[in-house]
Amino acid sequence: MEKKTELITNSDGSIFHLHLLPDEISDKIIIVGDPARVEMLASLFETIRVRKENREFRTVTGSYEGNELTIISSGIGTDNIDILINELDALANINLQTGEIREEPVSLTLIRLGTSGGIRSDVPAGSCVMAETAIGFDGLIHFYEGYDWLLDNILTSVLADYLEWPDTLSFPYAVNASSELLDLFSKEDFIRGITVSAPGFYAPQGRRLRLNPFDGEINEKLAKFSFRGKTISNYEMESSAIYGLSGLLGHKALTFCAVIGNRVTGEFINDYKPLIMNIATRIMKTI
Repeated sequence: MEKKTELITNSDGSIFHLHLLPDEISDKIIIVGDPARVEMLASLFETIRVRKENREFRTVTGSYEGNELTIISSGIGTDNIDILINELDALANINLQTGEIREEPVSLTLIRLGTSGGIRSDVPAGSCVMAETAIGFDGLIHFYEGYDWLLDNILTSVLADYLEWPDTLSFPYAVNASSELLDLFSKEDFIRGITVSAPGFYAPQGRRLRLNPFDGEINEKLAKFSFRGKTISNYEMESSAIYGLSGLLGHKALTFCAVIGNRVTGEFINDYKPLIMNIATRIMKTI
């Protein structure tokens, strides 16, 4: 890796965006969107050894019941996830001084804990979705080589035909969560479903303010879609990129989404902190 513009570091040797050094992260990482949520979850730690922040990327590494964990914020969207996952992988698997890649790569455990909107009446506000599969409407994975083996192309082909997906948009891609992590949480009562990762919050999720989405009935169509006995549960904006990049890089990934609003009933939870903290505690006790 000869070009300095490929692997960029800061004057203190830290990775460019995250401002972290390799020994400042755990191999078990909880990803949240909101930087304020990092401190909220870190309040559960008994001890803290790292606290760093740059832009929307806030990091705390500490100990929970003797288990070292890192909590890091990503901000919103798959573009931020592209930065986050690549730089976390670099911290674990590339010598930041020489650019040399480890011969035996380290596999990270990446858990996303976020918020989302349910698109079915049986995914009510106050519930939690464990995303078995993430479908990306964002197109990020198409910028990388060698992803075909990772994707469920049959699922996305059936979905694209069903939605009459326009050629002007990136073709959807579907990636499964880590089977190992799904098994780890198999006894928990989370809703299992398919999550759609949208490239925006408004029209890409079927919302109307002053502009209309390209398909005014897309949410109703998604709610009725079923494939291999699985249904689409919710919208969010990051999981497809987390699953896709993690799969390509050899990391394990799983998303938990607190459902704070239901697009069918219109129900919305303004104070969802207790719900997030409950899910976070369950995650930390398990990983």
